Amino acid sequence: MKKNVLIIGSQGYLGSRLTEHLKNFGYDCYGIDTGFFKNGILTTPDLVPTITKDARFITKSDLEGYESLILLAGVSNDPFGNMSAEQIYNPARDYALNIASMCKEMCIKFIFPSSCSIYGAASDGFLTEESQTNPQTPYSINKLQVEKGLSLLSDKNFSPIALRFGTIYGMSSRIRFDVVINMLCGMALVSKKVILNSDGQAWRPHLHIHDACDSFRCCLDW
Repeated sequence: MKKNVLIIGSQGYLGSRLTEHLKNFGYDCYGIDTGFFKNGILTTPDLVPTITKDARFITKSDLEGYESLILLAGVSNDPFGNMSAEQIYNPARDYALNIASMCKEMCIKFIFPSSCSIYGAASDGFLTEESQTNPQTPYSINKLQVEKGLSLLSDKNFSPIALRFGTIYGMSSRIRFDVVINMLCGMALVSKKVILNSDGQAWRPHLHIHDACDSFRCCLDW
């Protein structure tokens, strides 16, 4: 029997690849999306039944009939001109926890993509889920705030999952070229040059988009 999954943010970079991936494993995928990136297409995306709606205004009626929900809708970058971090990220925190609360009431599995950036500048060696967090940017602070809110909602009947991803890269029908590996590949293809904006010594963790999608699939199967 196929399982019904609602993906909020289904028409973004990760969501477009994720729906294709899950459908290959027998999941019925449905989407809710603002449509901001709907037409930013590099290749033809899979057709997914999608409601055009802002995540801030989702109600219980939008969630009826689903076994699982993946919340991809969020703010991915920190520069916002003259707007404060609170103006940008507080609504994202609030609607994430509001949707999670509705999932708890409706017995829907809830999965949230967090970020390994919540650890900040850590010491040498591998980090674990028990390692101390030290977020350095409004983006990573927001991710940790959502995680803490989900922890407070958690009980024996509701166990939300937060996945602390590295920077995702790789092919999607709705590609992003503002993530570093995709950007460097785009430069190489178009200009035959790779231009670094640093001394080349920077280090950050990366995760291929296929592996990110498969981690969601493992959590759904679990």
